[in-house]
Amino acid sequence: MKKTLVTYFSAEGTTAAVAKAFAESIGADIFEIVPEEVYSAKDLNWKNPLARCNREKIGKKDVPVKGKIDTFDEYDTVFIGFPIWYGCAPNIINTFCKAYNWGGRKVYAFATSGGSAIGKTAEKLRPYVEGATTVDARLTQQVTDLENWAKEIL
Repeated sequence: MKKTLVTYFSAEGTTAAVAKAFAESIGADIFEIVPEEVYSAKDLNWKNPLARCNREKIGKKDVPVKGKIDTFDEYDTVFIGFPIWYGCAPNIINTFCKAYNWGGRKVYAFATSGGSAIGKTAEKLRPYVEGATTVDARLTQQVTDLENWAKEIL
């Protein structure tokens, strides 16, 4: 197996920039996690309790993902990037994870945030990547942080 994949969901472009640069720097394949219904700026206004992002998180709703990774079984290490929402991954990450068999894989989540901490992200992600041998998470804004982490684990 011994292949690495970087997957990511980016609401406003921050996570995308970090994920793309990181994947390129470590020679990993990349997959963007895209919702079937794209988020508008209004949907992402977390200050509005009725905004879509809040309704999804509070209602624990699945967020359908566009596309699938047909070659997922080739990867033994998967990085999953996303912005922090309510101290954990957005629901689209959970929906994405439910679509795959994580048995025997190492899962490393990286989150971007303007002010939130990583919290219990790894712990909350673990049920969605059942069977993974490793589940860890880090908060970052810089590719160099991820590159240093990768040197430790790859």
